[in-house]
Parts: sequence; structure tokens; C-alpha cells
Amino acid sequence: MSAAIAGGVLFSAVPAQAAPAADQGSVSARGPITCNIPKMRQQVDSLKSKAAKLDKLGQHKSAEKEREKARALQKRIERCQDADTNDPGPIGG
Repeated sequence: MSAAIAGGVLFSAVPAQAAPAADQGSVSARGPITCNIPKMRQQVDSLKSKAAKLDKLGQHKSAEKEREKARALQKRIERCQDADTNDPGPIGG
């Protein structure tokens, strides 16, 4: 981390590694959030399949982590579907 003093005010720069990446779950107000539900469903199936394989290999903790990812993604799918269902549309439309 670097810091500089200008006019009695301390300015500091945060290293790039400390800043959150855009693909790590941060939400941007720049545009609408889109959900590719078919792709997300494929990911859920893939995670569940991976969990089953890990269980067969005796790696139960890793399998549970994959199942947790699948559950979280399924909840996200449900939120996307709910948003589509409950979207009032444009004002005055």
C-alpha cells in the first residue's frame, strides 16, 4: 500500500489485489442484471454430479461444498424467476 500527503491530507492507494473483482459477486448499477437460467441449471446439474462423484471417492466434505454451491445457485435461479414474475414493467406501460 502506498500513501502520500498533500496539503495536510493523507491519501492512500489500495493494492489491486485488495479491490474486489467484478466477477466475485459485486453488483453494478450500470445496467440490468440478467439471468441465463438454462446455463445456471446446467451448472447446478454439473455441481450435483461432481458432488456425487466426490461422495463415491469418500471425499464427503468436498462433496458437501459442491452441494452447497448447487443450492446457492438454485436459490439464485428462483430469485431470477421471482423477479421475472413480479416485475411490474415500465411505468405507465
